[in-house]
This record gives sequence, structure tokens and C-alpha cells, in this order.
Amino acid sequence: MKLTLKIWRQKDANDKGRIVDYELDNVSPDMSFLEMLDILNQQLIDNREEPVAFDHDCREGICGTCSLFINGRAHGPDREITACQLHMRSFNDGDTIYIEPWRAKAFPIVKDLIVDRSAFDRIQQAGGFISVNTSGNTQDANAIPIAKEAADTAMDAATCIGCGACVATCKNSSAMLFVGAKVSQYALLPQGQVEAADRVKNMVAQMDLEGFGNCTNTGACEVECPKGISLENIARMNRELIKAAF
Repeated sequence: MKLTLKIWRQKDANDKGRIVDYELDNVSPDMSFLEMLDILNQQLIDNREEPVAFDHDCREGICGTCSLFINGRAHGPDREITACQLHMRSFNDGDTIYIEPWRAKAFPIVKDLIVDRSAFDRIQQAGGFISVNTSGNTQDANAIPIAKEAADTAMDAATCIGCGACVATCKNSSAMLFVGAKVSQYALLPQGQVEAADRVKNMVAQMDLEGFGNCTNTGACEVECPKGISLENIARMNRELIKAAF
């Protein structure tokens, strides 16, 4: 396959940035999208040019670091996959592919396709944990009966990998799907209900402080989420917040 790549290049947060064109030949349809970028970078290095900076780690769809906007869609054209799980057979010979970083005020660009998503870490640190002291009173996992429906729903929420696709897709750059998933993960289980009120208030306050927008109710976040996190988690977060206020 022969491809034309239009990639966003930006030296640092203060640089204006621009789209740069690259031609790439002999791309195998069996390559992953990130492997294709590896080939491009090797070509650039061989030509003594600056390689394209992009985030990656596990390349198994688990870590969420491969945050790329591909042809105007978070993680590319397929549903419920990350960019590292996208393969070049999803494209055709001669295609032009636009590759850009997440676009959100709360996700400032570090370099090229890499953005700073530490805002998510700070939201998690504000309340996404359980601080109940269990020292000397450790119980078996099955000691507290939990309804299967609640356990399954909590597990579905816990599959959120914090990639930021929901933020990049939302026209308001809302992080409510991410925060809703993290709140739901604990709100549905007895262990998380001890400090549920403080958790939701602190996490939502931190989300607002980071500069994320409000939910647009268009559902684009759920559609582009690589783990298919449901909008029901946003509704649950809102209910938990109202309950905490009283």
C-alpha cells in the first residue's frame, strides 16, 4: 500500500504547529497503525529528520496511551478499539490519512501527537480510591454478598482505560464519561459506598477545576469510547452528586 500521511507537527506547547505531508510506500495491510508510524519514523531517522513523537506503551488496547485522532475520529474508523488495535487493512492503497493529537484545553500538547493527560490523574487522585482501613480485618472477596447485576455493571465501568477519547470527541471537551465511569465503579459496590458522597463531590470539583466542559448529551463519547463505556454512568454520577448535596 502507498499512503499519504498528513501529520500534525508541533515542537512544544508554545509552537504554533502545522500539518506536514509524508509519503509512505510498501505498507502491509497486516501492520497495526502504530507499526506503520514506526516505519515512518525509521524512514525519517534514516533521512536525518526529526521522528514523529507519539504515545504508546502496551500496544494491546489496555493502557490507553495511543491517543490519536485519525481522519477526524478518535482512535480511527473502527468501533471499540484503540489506535494500536487498528490495522492498515482498514485503509486502501492511495489513501490520505490525517493524524492529529487530542484537541482539548485540559489536554495541552507536549510535542507532535503527544498531549498531557495528567488532568485525569488529578481527578482520580481527588477521590477515585477507597481509603477504608482493613488492616487486621481482611475478609475473603466473597464475604460480602453483591448482586451479580451490580457487580457486572461495576466491572463494565471499571474497564475505562482513561485514554481521553471521550474528551477529544465531545464538542465541549467534557470528561463526564470518564468521571462517571470512575464514580460508578465504586458507587455500585459496598466498599465504595462508605465515602461515596465525598468521592463524587471531590472528583466533579476537580474535573471542573481542570477546565473540562459540560456534557452535551449528544452521545458521541459513548460511540467513540474504545471500551464502550455507557452514558448511564454519567446519569449515575449526576444522581450520586445530587444525593451527596443532601
